[in-house]
Amino acid sequence: MAGTRILSWRGEKDVDLLSIGEMAALNHTSVQTLRYYDKIDLLKPLYVDEDTNYRYYDIKQSAILDMIQYMKSLGMSLEQIKEQFDREDVEEIQDILKKQSKNIDDEIRKLHHMKQGVEACIRNYSRYMEMPEEGSIRLEFIAARKVFCYDGKINIYDHGLDNYEYILRELKKQVILKDLPMVYFCNVGSILRKEMIDAGKFVSSEIFVFVDNDFREQEGIETIPAGDYICTYFHSFWKEEENARRLFDYIREKEYEIIGDYVCEVVVELPIFDNNERNMFVKLQIPIKPPTAG
Repeated sequence: MAGTRILSWRGEKDVDLLSIGEMAALNHTSVQTLRYYDKIDLLKPLYVDEDTNYRYYDIKQSAILDMIQYMKSLGMSLEQIKEQFDREDVEEIQDILKKQSKNIDDEIRKLHHMKQGVEACIRNYSRYMEMPEEGSIRLEFIAARKVFCYDGKINIYDHGLDNYEYILRELKKQVILKDLPMVYFCNVGSILRKEMIDAGKFVSSEIFVFVDNDFREQEGIETIPAGDYICTYFHSFWKEEENARRLFDYIREKEYEIIGDYVCEVVVELPIFDNNERNMFVKLQIPIKPPTAG
């Protein structure tokens, strides 16, 4: 590509300079980018025509663009790049890159958990499509699962859906504060502790989100044990108590022993709304062991 013939400001000799469009095309960037670099003093044109205000560049300045693009590819910001150009401190560049390496590891971790969350959502929708007859009661073996649990201090069953939504806002806040991927928020639930069951009280103030089994331990993370569970499936927030009573009656009839916490899991939330309410597909689960023979 032919450059523009410009007399050097030193008066020594003519040099071939490139217009801003030519410089952008040769370096696979945009004119807007070069103008911005000029504005922030990251890469100034070699010559600016006083009459036309046209910018012109020396082909050798491509080395600077190469370095900018390389440092950007390493995740450095333009501000960091400019600081390094100004300071010319190689050791500091190394420190920045070490920090950036850690940032990349953190991002990989977040993407891993996001992918796990998306795959969990896919499985949950598959469970919904293959769900048993609504209201049927089944014995299922369920593997161990990890949850992030939050105690809202208010009995869920003393209030309606409005109160449940407020408690969910608090859970969502905690998910954000704990830096959990928001994709987990599609699979929530509540826990009725065994001591409440033993006392004959239908009282629960704890709600949770499922997280990956390999999620790092931290405050609020607990494991729901593997085991045999008596389960039933249904739609709607409003049907939980009646279905829970049916499960408890069934367990008494079969003389099973309840050995852990009752779990109410929202398997999926459907993108269909009646009266602005959530359309939930719910699974109730109570861990049991059969009666001792003899």
